[in-house]
Amino acid sequence: MNYVLSAAGILALAVLLSVLFTAYVARKVEALLPPTGRCVDVPGARLHVREFAGGAPGAPAILLVHGLTGQLAHFTFGVTGRLQGRHRLVAVDRPGSGYSTRAPGVPADLRTQAAALAALIEQLGLERPLVVGHSLGGALALALALDHPRHVGALALVAPLTHMQDRVPSVFEGLTILSPVWRTIVAWTLATPVSIKNSRATLDAVFGPEPVPDDFATRAGGLLGLRPGAFLAASDDLRFLPDCLPEQQTRYAELDLPVSILYGKDDRILDPQAHGQALADKVRGARLELVEGGHMLPMTNPEATAAFIAATAARCRGGARAAAVHG
Repeated sequence: MNYVLSAAGILALAVLLSVLFTAYVARKVEALLPPTGRCVDVPGARLHVREFAGGAPGAPAILLVHGLTGQLAHFTFGVTGRLQGRHRLVAVDRPGSGYSTRAPGVPADLRTQAAALAALIEQLGLERPLVVGHSLGGALALALALDHPRHVGALALVAPLTHMQDRVPSVFEGLTILSPVWRTIVAWTLATPVSIKNSRATLDAVFGPEPVPDDFATRAGGLLGLRPGAFLAASDDLRFLPDCLPEQQTRYAELDLPVSILYGKDDRILDPQAHGQALADKVRGARLELVEGGHMLPMTNPEATAAFIAATAARCRGGARAAAVHG
């Protein structure tokens, strides 16, 4: 009996220390990397956005949407600086990610997140922006264009998730916990110390074959992923995909707007053919461009990413002029 009590006591102490460590890391990270923009309330969410004013006359605004486990600094790291002045830019933390929050009980499925972004576009007066989506943000950009076509002028998709896969990439398997109770327990006990321990291997897998930028943890906001809320948000993102992505991928032929797709030839997270070419085959006029590199092009190759976005914006602008002439 004493042995059992002693073991239970040790376990309880270990759990307590893990919770305290997790809370300590979250506070330190948020002190080091506070919000860089402002918050906009939309139905079901409070969205953290960072805006860059400017833009040539007639140039479309650009809305930048990050991927799984990310936040808006993935774009402000190197892409926005290369587009600033030519377009009005808005980088957004997806609902639940970064410094954006979801209202209690609001699901993390693509259609619900797309509705939040549509409301943001209306509130900010973006007028059919070019929507850029990276990875899971690509799936969300597609959902936005399908459900709210009047809100989107064109899509520029960077290494987008477009079709349901049989398996989650191995580096994200730890996020696939079905039980909400266990997800919360793991988020507040194991997720942070394990993420710290495995950070090098995880980042090498996600960024490979390209190197991880030296300042990814700070300037690209990588440390924000150590917070328990980041784990829970990413887990929710994955949990809802089977409920929405299979149906979404049957609708891609409905898209009637410029769609450009950029992929790294050596992407180790999502296959360029299964996601890039498969989408291009379903969308009339869609263009797939392959470049050297892996999955994290906004940070490993911001020059090519910004050039790709600018080229798509030119197509969007041209389409808007044509629509005005024929209207």
